[in-house]
Amino acid sequence: MGLNSFGYNVVLLLHIVCVIVGFGGVILNGVYASRAQQLPPEQNLAVMEVNSFVSMKVAEVFIYLVPVWGLGLVGMSDKTYTFGQTWVWLSLVVYVVSLGVSHGALMPRVRRMLETQRDMVANPPAGPDDGRIATLQASGKQVGAMSMVLHLSLVVMIVLMIWKPGYAS
Repeated sequence: MGLNSFGYNVVLLLHIVCVIVGFGGVILNGVYASRAQQLPPEQNLAVMEVNSFVSMKVAEVFIYLVPVWGLGLVGMSDKTYTFGQTWVWLSLVVYVVSLGVSHGALMPRVRRMLETQRDMVANPPAGPDDGRIATLQASGKQVGAMSMVLHLSLVVMIVLMIWKPGYAS
């Protein structure tokens, strides 16, 4: 098909839209969480429920489509790009590792935080020494650290896509 064909450009458009919607839909989760902490417990929970829905049910679908369109671009490039080029295979490795961190470490903690928040709304803390408060704070720090790793992995993938190490034009 070639790099300048209509079909290639449509797939490139779909790839970029999926990156924007998918990663854009999750990149500011920490901002939502930080702002939600300043709200009363019921409102905090509502913000976090909506944010989690958008992240785990909407943005996630677009994130899964990113490599589908990306692999399509490699296949449609008339061998301009190949799976042996460092930027292609390394991008896939970083993507798969990031999914592992997200599904294996981040999402379980986010779900646990939501369960704790629901419990705290249903059964308000008796005082500042309620163990659920410490649990939420500790989990929040872990989620923040994992989010930073995932944000950095996104930057690495973008750098690989722009500079394309291993590609000799």
